[in-house]
Amino acid sequence: MNVAEYDALHRRAIEDPEVFWGEAAKEIDWDRPWVRVLDDSNQPFYRWFTGGRLNTCYNAIDFHVHNGRGDQTAVIYDSPVTDTVRKITFRELRDEVARFAGVLREHGVGSGDRVVIYMPMIPESLIAVMACARIGAIHSVVFGGFASEELAKRIDDAKPRLVVSASCGIEAKRIVEYKPLLDGALEMVEAKPRHCIVFQRPQATASLIDGRDLDWDSEIAKAQPADCVSVEATDPLYILYTSGTTGIPKGVVRDHGGHAVAIKWTMKNIYDVEPGDVYWSASDIGWVVGHSYILYGPLLAGCATVIYEGKPVGTPDPGAFWRVISQHKVKVLFTAPTAIRAIKREDPNAEYMSKYDLSCFKYLFLAGERCDPDTLNWASEHLQVPVIDHWWQTETGWAIAANCAGLGLLPIKPGSPTKPAPGWDVRVLNESGKEMPPGQIGHLAVKLPLPPGSLPTLWNNDEGFVHSYLSEYEGYYTTADAGYKDEDGYVYIMARTDDIINVAGHRLSTGGMEEVLASHADVAECAVVGVADQLKGEIPAGFVVLKAGVDRSEREIVGELIQKIREKIGPVASFKVATVVKRLPKTRSGKILRGTIKKIADGVEYTTPPTIDDPAILDEITEALKKLGYPK
Repeated sequence: MNVAEYDALHRRAIEDPEVFWGEAAKEIDWDRPWVRVLDDSNQPFYRWFTGGRLNTCYNAIDFHVHNGRGDQTAVIYDSPVTDTVRKITFRELRDEVARFAGVLREHGVGSGDRVVIYMPMIPESLIAVMACARIGAIHSVVFGGFASEELAKRIDDAKPRLVVSASCGIEAKRIVEYKPLLDGALEMVEAKPRHCIVFQRPQATASLIDGRDLDWDSEIAKAQPADCVSVEATDPLYILYTSGTTGIPKGVVRDHGGHAVAIKWTMKNIYDVEPGDVYWSASDIGWVVGHSYILYGPLLAGCATVIYEGKPVGTPDPGAFWRVISQHKVKVLFTAPTAIRAIKREDPNAEYMSKYDLSCFKYLFLAGERCDPDTLNWASEHLQVPVIDHWWQTETGWAIAANCAGLGLLPIKPGSPTKPAPGWDVRVLNESGKEMPPGQIGHLAVKLPLPPGSLPTLWNNDEGFVHSYLSEYEGYYTTADAGYKDEDGYVYIMARTDDIINVAGHRLSTGGMEEVLASHADVAECAVVGVADQLKGEIPAGFVVLKAGVDRSEREIVGELIQKIREKIGPVASFKVATVVKRLPKTRSGKILRGTIKKIADGVEYTTPPTIDDPAILDEITEALKKLGYPK
């Protein structure tokens, strides 16, 4: 498909969404057909496929068994931290899910009830999720190992009938016991669940509380399998909490019908996979990528999904990803740019990559944060496959902008996630809501209605949904990302709107500066934040991590970086402050905590983010800032 054909398809999806998504919905097995594809009777609360009934678990699992693929592999569990590989067929998965659904039903869980799932990257996590979908219960997955206080907030908001957990997770070589964290959360909550079902892993045995806690294996042994329950297309499938500005997490809701239609459509049209292909999303089930592309997308498409319990480096080496691709014949890998940067830092010449046969591998997709061109080019050069950056959010559930491989790749422009995907009407707006001309940075917003698969509201908080996402520009969803479109309509995501800094009246993108720093031969990864300045309001400060084996003076490298910014962006950037650090503070999903760095630099009180990978890194950043003279 060439650019003109793609633009025509995109235009059809925007101008006649009922026809476009009605066609896509034919790929789903419905118990009862919908009355309306798009119900706009209660704007801005649009609903998709009203009147229709279906079961998402049936479409993801049972459908394939009934259509002759029961013996095909559905799940590949690869755990280098436990030296385990396990494969589960669609038939075996159906039977295990049905039995655990029977456990839930036996303990009073039914349609509309909530179940909080607090588990590591093991097959039982997927089984628990699908069991909820099977009986119409609403699952809310919380990242395994989250602190007790954060888990408690989510339990109190969701008010689950049950919590499902495991005795532990494994972070590289460290065992993280979940049960003490769960017990701590349950001491804090007002909405006490009736029971906790705990899967005991051999690496740690959890103590169970009589009357409340139940053993997974014991419950499975006596359970009767449960059939799929038909639900309304507009019923909630899951709640996924994302951080709120008030400290209270926002419960993003995903419905059954729109979600199933959109996510299955993306598997063929964005990721170019067919039934029987192996698809790997190297994320975690606690994040939206894990929901869409570990738990649901591959199975809806009849693919095998990889559940990987390991890291891009250190389990055991920088060749971990390439080993998994080679061993399991992975066609598509979806991961975060930070994972590729970690591999590049440890293995800059891709020597580990050359050890594996990657002839099965067709595409690398990147998302979760802005992908700098240097990282994309490095991966593309060494993998010799298309490396595709795409842009989306927890709230959207799938890509807002993407190079749709299944529709025919458009020319790749490093630094851009290509064009808005079909269904997404992306505009670049100024402060007063007027569209910006090509090349000028503004607020990225999506004209309503949002396509199926995106959030219809927040859990029990319609008012918060409107306030958080729909109030800034009437008729638009605000992404809180800043960027621009070029003359060809390609979208460029430069930063979160909070990361556009004002230097002496000039609005500058920290993402643009990071792009320049990342192009330096010695830099593995970097972050730029705006720090308070008495004269100019804000000035940029750079933090860089060097590639393995670099043995040059920090002063020399920093001097080169300052000069690079001056050459590429200009003196207007006032980029004069930079330092080399051993590592950057990140969330467990790999996003750099730029806001926290800024608060430390400005001397503003902050709380350690609950999603941080290693809190000790903040002490290192504090010391580095002190050497630079911050806070002033």
